[in-house]
Amino acid sequence: MREYLKFYIDGQWVAPVELKTLDIENPATEKPCGKIAIGSAADVDKAVNAARRAFAAWSQSSRDERLELLAKIQVEYEKRSADLALAVTEEMGAPASLANGVQVGLGAGHLATAIETLKNFKFEERVGDSEILREPVGVCGLITPWNWPLNQIAVKVFPALATGCTMILKPSEISPFSGQIFAEIMDAAGVPPGVFNLVQGDGAGVGTALSGHPDIDMISFTGSTRAGVEIARNAAPTVKRVSQELGGKSPNIILDDDNFAANVASGVGSMMGNSGQTCSAPSRMLVPRARMDEAIAIARDAAAQVTVGDPGGDFNIGPVASKAQYEKIQGLVQKGIDEGASLVVGGVGRPEGLSTGYYVKPTVFANVDNDMVIAREEIFGPVLTIIAYDSIEQAIEISNDTDYGLAAYVAGSDMEQARSVARKLRAGRVAINNAFDFNAPFGGYKRSGNGREWGKFGFDEYLETKGLLGFAAK
Repeated sequence: MREYLKFYIDGQWVAPVELKTLDIENPATEKPCGKIAIGSAADVDKAVNAARRAFAAWSQSSRDERLELLAKIQVEYEKRSADLALAVTEEMGAPASLANGVQVGLGAGHLATAIETLKNFKFEERVGDSEILREPVGVCGLITPWNWPLNQIAVKVFPALATGCTMILKPSEISPFSGQIFAEIMDAAGVPPGVFNLVQGDGAGVGTALSGHPDIDMISFTGSTRAGVEIARNAAPTVKRVSQELGGKSPNIILDDDNFAANVASGVGSMMGNSGQTCSAPSRMLVPRARMDEAIAIARDAAAQVTVGDPGGDFNIGPVASKAQYEKIQGLVQKGIDEGASLVVGGVGRPEGLSTGYYVKPTVFANVDNDMVIAREEIFGPVLTIIAYDSIEQAIEISNDTDYGLAAYVAGSDMEQARSVARKLRAGRVAINNAFDFNAPFGGYKRSGNGREWGKFGFDEYLETKGLLGFAAK
């Protein structure tokens, strides 16, 4: 049983102002696996004051000083990679192979990308007779979700550090263990006191205190659209910058070509990964109407190959992260059945042989209308909807007919056609044939948020722009 009852504030592990605790549940066993302290507005005040004091010096640090610190963090992150993976498995049910692989690997990848980006990032440039400066925005409140905990911590903390900001991190109270170990890594790397602070807690307590705090200059939030709206409201009176990566209902257009079968199967696999708990997951698969029956057969076989079980075993996916998430998914699966979509595989209830744990059957619906609830709402589980299209133009229209715009996908061998389709999709990131790039921006259109993360685009979020007019005048 883990027990984390202190926060990391001003370079020290400190007790909460008032000790309140929360039991953390292992979603595979439905039993407590640890306990954390839950912070309050008073704890946030302490962390903000520390970050404000530290900002004066850290904002003036040199590029080389920041690179040296990031390199030390890289060493410590590697040392603790196994500990991080085990924590992710315990707290949110990621299979060991996923936790040791992509879950921890994404954090390492973003750290390496931040280092390379910082080496040549332009903090000053000449425009006419003016000197344009990019300066750190200030003290940042970073609020991260439970589904890819290390990825989301990394895409906020490392750009903030690299640009000279100071910060307070609030990990999700559903997956807090990895965030606590991350703070231990920062401490071991020698981050200057107050530059990085950790306060555990829930949204109502710590999240609200951060988003409304008058001495915080920026909030970066990843989570649901509903919570994002509340954070924006809380932040509005202090006119702080708010950067948000929110929900998604991403289309995956499968083009009509010789790679059709492989692309349908790949789309199913991509949807099921991490138990479907990915905001950018390709949850709406669009296929030519004439090939719907073929797509159904391929998807049925592909979904049947997705094994579900104990995260410590050799399975593709584990449980979803919480009872609330499990119940939400079950309700939406039943809604799909009630709406008349064709249930290809899966359905309500746990997979056979699993009576304990928040396990969900890999589920595929076909002949889905884009107006159905399962095509409109983010299910956030291993549930795929297949929608027919009669023309490429209609596929693009259906793809863009959503409240969201976080990601989109196009799969096909005709690159000219794939590029043409990709240009017309209203989403912040469009992957052609499952391409991946740490340097490409990540963020959404419409109700999927605002701002961008990853690579140099993540740096931009943490910088103010200042013009020094007449700087170069003779």
